[in-house]
Amino acid sequence: MYKHFFKPLFDFFLALTALPFILLLCIPVAIAIKADDKGPVFYCGKRIGRNGKPFKMVKFRTMKVNAPDIRLNDGSTYNSDDDDRVTKVGKFLRKTSIDELPQIFNILKFQMSFIGPRPDPVDWLEKYADDERDFLKLRPGVTGYNQAYFRNSADGQQKIDNDNYYDKHISLWFDIKIFFKTFICVVKKENVNVSADRVESAVEEQESNGKGNDDA
Repeated sequence: MYKHFFKPLFDFFLALTALPFILLLCIPVAIAIKADDKGPVFYCGKRIGRNGKPFKMVKFRTMKVNAPDIRLNDGSTYNSDDDDRVTKVGKFLRKTSIDELPQIFNILKFQMSFIGPRPDPVDWLEKYADDERDFLKLRPGVTGYNQAYFRNSADGQQKIDNDNYYDKHISLWFDIKIFFKTFICVVKKENVNVSADRVESAVEEQESNGKGNDDA
């Protein structure tokens, strides 16, 4: 009952309540992004949504325009303190997770939840084995079990396993624990970047149209 009825309602009404405050915060952030490199304020990337349906996830742009899409060997996103693709403002937005705030609009459109599996790029859909797709029945989250407890330290397979663990143990109490753990993780700046041994195996992949990504 909680998973399919109360959780979406909580998300919608909480998003409506938070919307005025987030809009006020968006104003100085948007000005800072524009002043930094004159590029677009927002980045909209295609992500895997509920039941595997693609949707456009919106976030503040943190990377330089047409920055190359660099992935690790497991297909997960490359993150590093010295990543020169990230703008000066973008580094702050990432460490504080402020770049994720515009996803409140995805929540209001019932495309996302506050708590849920973090949505992967659409090319990840083919990576999931048939017995690993249960978590796709959930709306993806702004944060989630994997994001709160492991953030960018988990590799691709560990993330899938963590997302399915969340699907099997979802509850109001579990979501509350994830919410507060996320807050602590952001304040302490835990696991913002991937581990050094995984960074060493990073490989570059350009998008099929020959252009890079504006964000990750």
